[in-house]
Amino acid sequence: MSDIPPRPADPGTAPQAPAPAEPEAQTPPAAPGEAQRAIARVRDEVGKAVVGQGGAVTGLLIALLARGHVLLEGVPGVAKTLLVRAFSRALGLDTKRVQFTPDLMPGDVSGSLIYDARSGEFEFREGPVFTHVLLADEINRTPPKTQSALLEAMEERQVSADGVTRELPDPFLVCATQNPIEHEGTYTLPEAQLDRFLIKLVIDMPQRDAEIAVLRRHADGFRPRELDGVESVVTAEEILAAQREADRVSVTDDVLAYVVDLARATRQSPSVQVGASPRAATGLLAAAKAWAWLNGYPAVTPDHVQAMIVPVWRHRVVLRPDAEIEGVQVDAVLNSVLQQTRVPV
Repeated sequence: MSDIPPRPADPGTAPQAPAPAEPEAQTPPAAPGEAQRAIARVRDEVGKAVVGQGGAVTGLLIALLARGHVLLEGVPGVAKTLLVRAFSRALGLDTKRVQFTPDLMPGDVSGSLIYDARSGEFEFREGPVFTHVLLADEINRTPPKTQSALLEAMEERQVSADGVTRELPDPFLVCATQNPIEHEGTYTLPEAQLDRFLIKLVIDMPQRDAEIAVLRRHADGFRPRELDGVESVVTAEEILAAQREADRVSVTDDVLAYVVDLARATRQSPSVQVGASPRAATGLLAAAKAWAWLNGYPAVTPDHVQAMIVPVWRHRVVLRPDAEIEGVQVDAVLNSVLQQTRVPV
């Protein structure tokens, strides 16, 4: 269903496209600690409401651990909104949803100054962005002016209004959805907005067995609006502790050079107009550290980098117009870059 494996991979295996070579020696994964067990409970809890989306849940967890944001792309009816709602319910964090529409104004997202007739002064009324998990539903249905209201919030975790800067809650995660096939009344996300998302997950149609399981749950009385059975299994303190642990995962100079070589290879690809930027490289590193931590590794290996390159870079690499006409896909270009870049040993 997603590019990310639903659960931590076996030691020494590459969850994504195979690389030309593998490291000769790797530090074996350690037994999961309390923070890792707490995060694992979130995956199991979301599974009570969403079937067959284990990889997408893992992607959400990686973004949360890496302090990033997620763009979910899929046709209507593949449980994108349900997935985010169940995920936030399992986290036990405050969640707000914004339905993006063409007439939505920036102040409807970030907040605005309201005149108080009783005091004769303007007061700032917080918008829905002041929450832990923000579901930005159909983000491409609102004009770029309103989309830009999220730029500061997603990057600096703050909102500035009338010369005053207000901090957002911590942790803070934006989960945005968009429909890839309907273009009427939509606005393409600008590159600056896309670059704020750490991961882009493509939610495909479920496999036959998973779809049967979905229908069975509904036949047995499952009500997705109420999220029956999904409980909070982790606290904000445990999430922050997990983020700190993931951030402490070590990285060797060889792996850092490997990330840079991959980024430079995208810029030299004949099919690419704009390759991976330095910020894309830092995003790949953060996601690889989170994935290594979920697998129980104390250090990042090339396998972890390979597993994250497609979901982290697919929305940042821009193809040349002639390559798009020929049907070249970004995912295929990134997998080709993996095959052609030397792996540190």
